[in-house]
Amino acid sequence: MKIRTFVRSSIAAAMASTCVGIFGALLWASTDAAPLTAQSASARTSAEPFKVGTFEISGAAEVGIVLRDQLIVELDRANSALEMDPAYPKITMPTDMLELISRYEYGLQPRLYEIVNDLVAQGGLGMGRPDFVHEVTDVRTLPPIMYPGKILNAAVNFYSHVDEAGTEEARTAARRARRENRGVPYLFMKPTRGAVIGNGDNVVIPHGRDRTDWEVELATVIGRAAKYVSAPEAQDYIFGYMVSIDVSDRGGRPPGGNPLRSDWFVGKGHDTFAPMGPWIVPKEFYGDPMANLRQTLSVDGEQMQEATAGDMIHTLYEVIEYASSIVTLYPGDVINNGTSGGVGMGTAVRGEQRYLQPGEEIVATIDGIGTLRMPVVAEEAPSGGTGARLPPVRDYRR
Repeated sequence: MKIRTFVRSSIAAAMASTCVGIFGALLWASTDAAPLTAQSASARTSAEPFKVGTFEISGAAEVGIVLRDQLIVELDRANSALEMDPAYPKITMPTDMLELISRYEYGLQPRLYEIVNDLVAQGGLGMGRPDFVHEVTDVRTLPPIMYPGKILNAAVNFYSHVDEAGTEEARTAARRARRENRGVPYLFMKPTRGAVIGNGDNVVIPHGRDRTDWEVELATVIGRAAKYVSAPEAQDYIFGYMVSIDVSDRGGRPPGGNPLRSDWFVGKGHDTFAPMGPWIVPKEFYGDPMANLRQTLSVDGEQMQEATAGDMIHTLYEVIEYASSIVTLYPGDVINNGTSGGVGMGTAVRGEQRYLQPGEEIVATIDGIGTLRMPVVAEEAPSGGTGARLPPVRDYRR
């Protein structure tokens, strides 16, 4: 009896082992070799590249998928339609862009791919598209992130922007010195709420501040918490990219009082001075900015700036390394990577200084991402005050 029991146990164990081996092989085949269903395959790639943004639809701010730079897909409603098919498990959609960014690499990315793939497969982007797909011209484009936890800007990070207002000899010497001694990046912070505006919103020239300038920049959106990240690892912590304009007040501080003459808050912190958008391109659809970047800016049809990454002093990955050595970067934080020559205060490109005027339009473009079109208006003169306000530039500079 003992021998028979041992034999039966041995046979059962062998059969179980064989079944596990067969099941494991089938599981491997289904995940690595040949997908078992269209749904599982759809989660791995997107039928079309897409962007993501925030849009005002029926009076509310909605997160949307941008396809072909023309169509806006309401994420929540598109997901509900997809989940009518029992093949797709139910997934709660993010309520805003910050949540989308935080969850993108933690299960949300495949669902966005599935939504896009289903729309493409069902012909949902043509004439008979569902009512949760809108023409971009039928909705208001809001700032993609409302609002970043912090905005870090790289100052003078393009060689063509070094000493732009100096003489030709001074510019040449200053740029040579920077190449010989790059040092570490210089970062400053901009406010978020109040300063951040979206495509088509007015850039407001503050009352009396008549030296308002433009700077087109590539905005890097952080996707994962990052602290002491090295430059070679930095790309793993990026969610995507936007167009940004670092609007700047070159009027400076009035004389007297505090002896410090440099004032980044005055220069960079006014309301409407941080246009962003028009949407975010996830990094997988843009590629390496250090190879692909081309940014341009025009004012009223006159091109002022054009640059590629080859003009950068520090790569955007080095900027992330530097920033994360000082402060933890969180999902949705934004790092603007600096601007190139051609700003209004510079004389190298046009031979004279030129500042923004009410009624003009700024058009900033980054190839592969999108275009910001920003009307420029003047702020009305405020009433009251005790003399502690920032005064008009004309009061102390001629």
